[in-house]
Amino acid sequence: MEPMTNQVFFPVSFGDLFAAWNRFPEAVPYAGGTNLIGRQGNNILNLPPVVLSLDKIEELFNITRTEQYLEIGAMVRLNSFLRLGKMVPHSIIKCVENIACVQVRNLATVGGNICTTSRILDLPVPLIALDAQYELRTINSARWVSSARFHSNTEENVLQKQELLTRIRLPLHQWDYSIYKKFSGKGLFSGETLVILAKTQKNMLSDIRILYKGSSIRRNKSGETVLNGKYLPLNRKTAEEFIENWKIFLANKSEETEYFKKALLNCVEESVFNLSEY
Repeated sequence: MEPMTNQVFFPVSFGDLFAAWNRFPEAVPYAGGTNLIGRQGNNILNLPPVVLSLDKIEELFNITRTEQYLEIGAMVRLNSFLRLGKMVPHSIIKCVENIACVQVRNLATVGGNICTTSRILDLPVPLIALDAQYELRTINSARWVSSARFHSNTEENVLQKQELLTRIRLPLHQWDYSIYKKFSGKGLFSGETLVILAKTQKNMLSDIRILYKGSSIRRNKSGETVLNGKYLPLNRKTAEEFIENWKIFLANKSEETEYFKKALLNCVEESVFNLSEY
């Protein structure tokens, strides 16, 4: 059946949603709309012919907490993270605070920030660092995938046809050292970010994770190996070995600008020398 121009459906349940999606396979889910309308030149008349608004599906707005996890519905607005306070990891809070302006964050959703296909937005970086899991649902099934796999740099499209991101599950681990940095300046595109997380146990670095987003999301696991298991404060030799590892790692990333590489390395170097004084 050929749809009429600019039909908008407002399903109130997953059953209604997938029934409409099955009827109109090319329909586009609509969350906060900040990215979808933006791509249309701020002209709502240029929206896709069939839109599936998710605004009436109450389950997508749920926020629940257990002893091990924080679960967030995909339609939760970005600013809602800030109102949850200490329940949300520091890197997520800092990330959200650096996304656009209050007005945009009041509209934009967690799921929209994760699923935007035109470019990688900001939330995926701390979510990968925190081992977040995503629930993906179809008309017949639901499955969990890791955020790392969902945002992997392969040609595989993890989100299948007529499959919807419905929940984000965040492990409630305690990180003793957390940095979120969003870069700006000459020679940078919008959205370059860096996340550093570290756990300590008896003055020893038991886990450290360093991810950045430039043209894609990258993690230097060999650099992390240099620091894992080392006692704090780090000695100068270990810190210098780590920085040298990062210089080699970034030298091979021809897709990144030299300006960004320098800014990134400076921030990583400052962070590791802070650990040397921890």
